[in-house]
Amino acid sequence: MEKFYLIDYLKVQTKEPPQGISFHKLCQKVNAEFIRDWENGKDNLDSALRIQKKAIIGYENEVSFFKSRIHELIKKFNAEQASFPSWYQSLEDGIYQENWGLAGVSEWFNDKFKESSSAKIIGDRIYFLENGQMCLKPQTITKDRREQMIRSFLLLTPEERLDKEFHEIYMLDGTRVTIYGGSMTKKGQDVIIFRRYIIPRYSFEEQAARGTIPWNSIQLLQAMVNLGFNLAFTGAVRTAKTTFLATWQSYEDRSLEGVMVETDPEIPIHTFMPDAPIMQIIADNEKLKHLSKNLLRSDADYFIMAEARDGIALDTAVKLASKGTRRIKITFHTRDPLDFSYDVAFEIIKSLGGDLESTSKKVAASFDYIFHFIQLKNKNQKRLKSIHELGIDRNTREITIKEICRYNHKTDDWSWNCIISEDKKRMGEEENPESLEVFKRELAALSYQEGFQDDDTN
Repeated sequence: MEKFYLIDYLKVQTKEPPQGISFHKLCQKVNAEFIRDWENGKDNLDSALRIQKKAIIGYENEVSFFKSRIHELIKKFNAEQASFPSWYQSLEDGIYQENWGLAGVSEWFNDKFKESSSAKIIGDRIYFLENGQMCLKPQTITKDRREQMIRSFLLLTPEERLDKEFHEIYMLDGTRVTIYGGSMTKKGQDVIIFRRYIIPRYSFEEQAARGTIPWNSIQLLQAMVNLGFNLAFTGAVRTAKTTFLATWQSYEDRSLEGVMVETDPEIPIHTFMPDAPIMQIIADNEKLKHLSKNLLRSDADYFIMAEARDGIALDTAVKLASKGTRRIKITFHTRDPLDFSYDVAFEIIKSLGGDLESTSKKVAASFDYIFHFIQLKNKNQKRLKSIHELGIDRNTREITIKEICRYNHKTDDWSWNCIISEDKKRMGEEENPESLEVFKRELAALSYQEGFQDDDTN
């Protein structure tokens, strides 16, 4: 049996970590060890680079590989007790994030900030959206590290050139990363914006709990889903348009065939409607130009044109509606829903030509309701500002737009107006008579309880 010497045991147990080693020095030493391993062939170089690439863009197994090796090196350097910045979860996490991960902005991805929808890097400064305000964080990030981070992000999109001044990509968890640099920003003030959707469950109840819609409107909205109206969700940037579209979509009949066209992969429809036969197509203006004819010949039951920004997408939606397609949904940036028909028509004729007046009437005939959203002073707070019924007067052939719901800023509640045109009633009778009765009953009840305080029905 090997002899046991107490003095040797105590020496090992009381061995002190290197004096004066800083966190950043430790990061450098660990990084140097990784480079030495790869250069000396301890790890196959191609395999190591593949692991590094996957770790950088967030694959858990590869991140775990890095952290496991970092842990070994920390023990090797006898640096287990080394201090690290408070915004990191552990010493291993801090070293990984500083060398290969998201540096100080990685804190935004922790549970502590799961309700924050946005983070920004401006120059060397880092900001998180907290309680509706952008807050400056104590951590900073150097220019070299920002450039390394951008190169890492571009691994997600190999077709993106590094020398471009603008990039928009999506991380594995769906976070959108927007990058501005070069001559687009002042020297040393390049920008990286992180944005994510923080709605944990796509439901009207969740929207009501967040104050976006009134609780007593849920039955009415569910009936409107069943009636298959063509809808536009409008508002400025960051007003929850896309989130509400996804929420609405989650109530659709899962036996119906759908096609969703996006310019960016924002709505994870396959995660909350995995059993529904919905095609998801990513296409920008040029790609959509070639796809539009095929879409028009499609036998899908409905279409979603998320983030309809250009005339091609909008024209496709209008043409689909003119064929009699129901349940069309789009989101569209506009300040005033009263201008919706003309704003959409302008985008169409700008891309494809035509007459503004006649095109705007085609738009009005294509959509049944406009849901308009706003953001309050507290940027985490969104509100349904109004619902307008849209259509064409059968006698005068003029555009009609009638407000049936209005948000009251002073009282933070909603007023209602019981208006349902004969066209909408006829559509409802054809699509779902039972839901039409619910819609009529609920709108009448809401109008009786919380009707408009004036006679303005647009």
